[in-house]
Amino acid sequence: MSYVNRRTFIQTAAKGSLGMVVVPHFNIIKPKPAMYDEVIGHGDYTYRVHKSWGDLDPAKTPVKNCHEMVMDSKGRLIMVGDNTKNNIVIYDKSGKLLDYWGVRYSGGHGLSLWNDGSDDFLFICDTKGQSVIKTTTDGRELMIIGHPSQYGAYDKKDPFKPTESAIGPNGDIYIADGYGSNYVLQFTKDGEFIRKIGGGRGTGEDQFQTAHGVCIDYRGKGEPTLLITSRATNCFKRFTLAGKYLERIDLPGAFVCRPVIHKDTLYSGVCWSSATDYVEGDKTTHPSILNPRSGFVTILDKKGKVVSNPGGSKPTYNKGILQRMVQEKPIFHHCHDVCVDNDENLYVCQWNANNAYPIKLERI
Repeated sequence: MSYVNRRTFIQTAAKGSLGMVVVPHFNIIKPKPAMYDEVIGHGDYTYRVHKSWGDLDPAKTPVKNCHEMVMDSKGRLIMVGDNTKNNIVIYDKSGKLLDYWGVRYSGGHGLSLWNDGSDDFLFICDTKGQSVIKTTTDGRELMIIGHPSQYGAYDKKDPFKPTESAIGPNGDIYIADGYGSNYVLQFTKDGEFIRKIGGGRGTGEDQFQTAHGVCIDYRGKGEPTLLITSRATNCFKRFTLAGKYLERIDLPGAFVCRPVIHKDTLYSGVCWSSATDYVEGDKTTHPSILNPRSGFVTILDKKGKVVSNPGGSKPTYNKGILQRMVQEKPIFHHCHDVCVDNDENLYVCQWNANNAYPIKLERI
């Protein structure tokens, strides 16, 4: 079968609910890139910037938007993007390209990794394809969750553009519909619908303005909880796994993407910082609050206190209230995600950043 015919076959076959498709993948290695000396961050969380860490040959392995990255059980760094020549790009920690695959996820946006006790699996959110796809790490599709109207959760007219997923301790799948109707949808591990979480789009305590990310927080003493992004209102919101609202963590000025937890610390890419004092809203209704081509990384401790903003202003509290945070150095354009390795180095993916590859921040 020729490559062109194989690509057509994949695009056709994957429309079924169980695609079982193996997409093309290639093994290529590139030299280790040059390193840089600039140091950013605050307190105990400072980093040396390696801006060319992830650079590849754009003629062979182009990227459009590097949306998210995870590390698998083999220590490989797996990135999702929306260039259909290679939706998935796999690096080692030195920045060498190990593999790439994916030819149909034109809205490749969210990437989560789940291990069932023996094998790694990926969950890919395709905003344009209105679906969440479970795959093996080499691209074989195992399950597709489509528009929620198929499960009685939405009307057919309701928008569904999933941006992120998270897998609960029992295998339940939580899907953040951040660019659609702004609910978090809970499914069983087999794809059976359980419930909608939150009150949809709005400014109520259980509502979201861009429910861009979701993760499972195991750091508490009791049952794990959900942390859900409300990006345009500059906060994370905490819910029980059954969908009960618990609290809000405000991050004034920071349009945060998904929360990423490593050990006791929470990391997040900040897609924009605000250009004026905080106004509740989003870029559609309040465009003046966004500082174009801004962004940084924010880091919170277990208690929800911001302890460092690599690329951003030093976190400052006045009478216990966090003050507005902004980009300080123009290192990043729209930080979209942060991946943390076992040495606590960070890998930063960016949106709308002139086809930029991921940047490495080496922990000092």
